[in-house]
Amino acid sequence: MKSINDINEFYELTEQPKPILLDFYADWCGPCQTLMPTIEKISHEFQHDIEVRKVNVDQNSELTAKFGVKSIPSLFFLKGKEIIDKTVGLVSTNTITEKINQIIS
Repeated sequence: MKSINDINEFYELTEQPKPILLDFYADWCGPCQTLMPTIEKISHEFQHDIEVRKVNVDQNSELTAKFGVKSIPSLFFLKGKEIIDKTVGLVSTNTITEKINQIIS
């Protein structure tokens, strides 16, 4: 799964036609590490439908601030630059899958 390393990479990503799932996380965050296998599975499962990217909050403070991330893990579902939905905290695979299905339908 690819990471976004700076805000310019984010803006380039928003120029492509697929919806986007951003996973804001930190290496030291237990719930983030618990959620990571789920995000990786979803990234593979929906690879043709949605772009999944990780954003390390410790290494990308500009993008973290832009999205107003206060708690992690935080998942943002976007179409272009528009936030369609988001979750905060540990969520189930079914919840994420439902949100993806809504955004790609």
